[in-house]
Amino acid sequence: MATGLNDDVHAAHARHALCGAEQERLAALSDRYRPGLLRFFERRIRPRADVEDLVQEVFLRLARRSDLDSVEHMQGYLFEVAANVIRDRVRHDQSRAGGRHDEYREERHGLEDFSPERVLMGRQSVGRVTRALYELPERARMAFVLHRFEGMRHPEIARRLGVSVSSVEKYVMQALAHVKRRLEEES
Repeated sequence: MATGLNDDVHAAHARHALCGAEQERLAALSDRYRPGLLRFFERRIRPRADVEDLVQEVFLRLARRSDLDSVEHMQGYLFEVAANVIRDRVRHDQSRAGGRHDEYREERHGLEDFSPERVLMGRQSVGRVTRALYELPERARMAFVLHRFEGMRHPEIARRLGVSVSSVEKYVMQALAHVKRRLEEES
């Protein structure tokens, strides 16, 4: 098992330069609430190997919050964050169809055609998509790439780009429609 407190504080420190008082506060919170968070995730998450990462994510989110002193009920807040971490993980896994992938078996998957023609066709398809994406305005392209390829959610993208969530939704839809239209034109 990881050292816990050190992982949480060091990960938070890597993302934001924390002052000494903030580090001490996070360390104290980790000492106090880590066992309960571990139990919370162990009862809800499989595989158990991910539990430590999820606890660390709770403390990373805590470190990102600039007004931590304004939280009146820290325990309730921490477990609310933990529940959100689980929700985010489930959404991410569902969007990636994580549980529905077949394991690789030579007899089933080894028959793929990797002929030079097929590889060339794949490269050409990627080239068409790439060209279509570069025809888009920068924000629409960034929103699409962050959503589709980086797996980010719309609110995260909105914060990163400094726009509203509805703008991100519009950008992603605009990008999808444009890429689809371009691929249909070239077919």
